[in-house]
Amino acid sequence: MYEPIRSKSVHSVADPAQSPHRSREAELDIQLAGHLAALLAVTDELGLDEAAEAVAAQVARLRGAPPARHAALSRSDDAALHRRAHALAGRALVVAASRADTAVAILAAQRMDAHAAALKGRHLVGTS
Repeated sequence: MYEPIRSKSVHSVADPAQSPHRSREAELDIQLAGHLAALLAVTDELGLDEAAEAVAAQVARLRGAPPARHAALSRSDDAALHRRAHALAGRALVVAASRADTAVAILAAQRMDAHAAALKGRHLVGTS
């Protein structure tokens, strides 16, 4: 009654050896660099030059090239930018911890502390 399937499924990879695969470590590097690049954009917008340079150095290390720097301004208020930066640093911290990148984990934790302090009205080193 039904005709048997005579061709290969369109849902399977034709040649698994030729399909691109990244290691878990490479995927985490890409994800971490993305979180740090987003953090860099917000840090640049806040005008935190010293902190931005530290973040940019880690992005360059992960990507193997210096990052593009944020040029446009979102015109967001500082509190909203600090909340966004705090969240991005938190994401970077989680990924850095899972890939055992101590340098980025420390930097992300410092940025989280600085942005939390800025939101509470306190001033920490590296938030100027």
